[in-house]
Amino acid sequence: MDEAIVGIDLGTTNSEVAFIINGNAEILKDNDNGILPSCVGVNNEGKIIVGAEARNQAVIAPERTVLSVKRLMGTDRKIRMGDADYLPQEISAFILKELKLRAEKVLGKAVSKAVITVPAYFTDAQRHATREAGQIAGLNVVRIINEPTAAALAYESTRSETQRILIYDLGGGTFDVSIVKIEQGVVEVLSSTGDNHLGGDDFDKKIADMLAEHCEKELKISVSDKPVIMARLKRAAENAKMALSAEPYAKIEEDHIGKRTWKDVHLSYEFSRVAFEKMIEDDLERTMDSVNKALKDASLLPSAIDKIILVGGSTRIPRISEMLEEKFGQLPHSEIDPDLCVALGAAIQAGREMGCDSTSILLDITPYTFGTSAIGELDGLPCMTRFVPLIRRNTKLPASRTEAFYTLYENQEMVEIKVCQGENPDALDNIRIGKYKFSLTPKSPEGSVILLNFDLDLNGILKIEATEKSSGRKINAVIENAFSGFTEQEMSVSKRRIDEMWGDRGGFEGDEEVSEDNDTADTEGMPPDLAEIIEKAELQLKSAPAEDRDEMINLIEDIRDAVKEGMLEEAGELKKELEDILYYLG
Repeated sequence: MDEAIVGIDLGTTNSEVAFIINGNAEILKDNDNGILPSCVGVNNEGKIIVGAEARNQAVIAPERTVLSVKRLMGTDRKIRMGDADYLPQEISAFILKELKLRAEKVLGKAVSKAVITVPAYFTDAQRHATREAGQIAGLNVVRIINEPTAAALAYESTRSETQRILIYDLGGGTFDVSIVKIEQGVVEVLSSTGDNHLGGDDFDKKIADMLAEHCEKELKISVSDKPVIMARLKRAAENAKMALSAEPYAKIEEDHIGKRTWKDVHLSYEFSRVAFEKMIEDDLERTMDSVNKALKDASLLPSAIDKIILVGGSTRIPRISEMLEEKFGQLPHSEIDPDLCVALGAAIQAGREMGCDSTSILLDITPYTFGTSAIGELDGLPCMTRFVPLIRRNTKLPASRTEAFYTLYENQEMVEIKVCQGENPDALDNIRIGKYKFSLTPKSPEGSVILLNFDLDLNGILKIEATEKSSGRKINAVIENAFSGFTEQEMSVSKRRIDEMWGDRGGFEGDEEVSEDNDTADTEGMPPDLAEIIEKAELQLKSAPAEDRDEMINLIEDIRDAVKEGMLEEAGELKKELEDILYYLG
């Protein structure tokens, strides 16, 4: 337990960091506030601001503020903030840096490792992006776990009797429902499903759009083309939504919302809970469809569920508890703050990673089927894009599967493998997450065997390997659509850029950080593949275990010496050893 591992809930609307203190998971607070709004901005001085300050700025300077970045994770969309563009991982890194700083202040020591939660229905690309955000923020993400699983840990980690628990997780941007079985310290996920684009943000938008329509029709002012006014309406919508969780009516009042014939116009609108529930009824019915699907996947009847846990701020909407009680005949539980229980569960898993609770086991699943595209039959007809599943949905993690595929013709020079996730028998209707082109041995006969291995790790992140059976050699891949949004060089550049933007906001003073300027090996003039592996290793030095760190430093020095002496073949062998260490470090 010498090295602290924190648990982080990186949420759409709010984020939290927690840690095991005196055997209990606790939210780490800053000025008695454990919740950090997931907002990032640039203030008037051009400095990065994170949290409540950024959220408050969003109303008056939406062009300099980013909210709900979690919904863009896994995409390559550029986000404009002030005068610069950022990738979603970079914006998320600012949030993670703020949580890291908070943890270091509270704990009084350096924090370089974390368990981070993601929605159960996050895709492979979204999980990769989350890991990259952590790396940019200076965190080694030792484990990624699903949010519903973390919630189950927060509620039931010390229970010994068998429990089947349904976790209904409706946050700001995503929805998940999972069924978990806990028995003698083993937490096993039986099924998981959901929607990555359904949450409180959607409800806020519906209310804001209604208010905008009211302004234009009743108050005769145009607002939809004015970002500052729309930001005010969105904030008013969010406040009204929260008020309706406790009151039957919410009064929405916004002074000076616009001008008509040179006179100020004020918004005053009364919104009822009944009207709100009717507005979002279709969305809530979609969540219940997912509940039914999760029950079916777990082969359980509603009566087999021992407990229902509510997770996420949006579950405070009273209609949700009513719908679940109608179906299951029992009231859902929300004793632990729905905004905090995921971070607490992440801290419990972080404690396990530190060896605090070695008797417990976490068995998670993949919510998606992963496979490839091949020539075959579909509905009795020839199909060039038949989906071939390798790792099926709800398979326990980690999972590995190898399948044999065959070349089509004599002297075939190239094989293209498309990696997909989804459930449709036609690969074109699933999500393509990667495309590889493999060069084959010259003059290969028709029907040569290619062994394709899919390896899904504990974090739900997929690794691909292909082998040409006749020669036994691994096939080098040229990745056209890589899973990761960054190359190692791009990652290094991004990390340096974000650190510079972060400026002197600080970190733990006693943290003996590896200096990129002074302590890293000089790679100038080195072959690109060797320079890349050295730069990658240098990024991992700080977070690597002591025994691995020493070996990595020795290998880096040996590679540099071999290159200086012109022994490139030996340098290549040393590179393979270094790659093996980095692979196991994740």
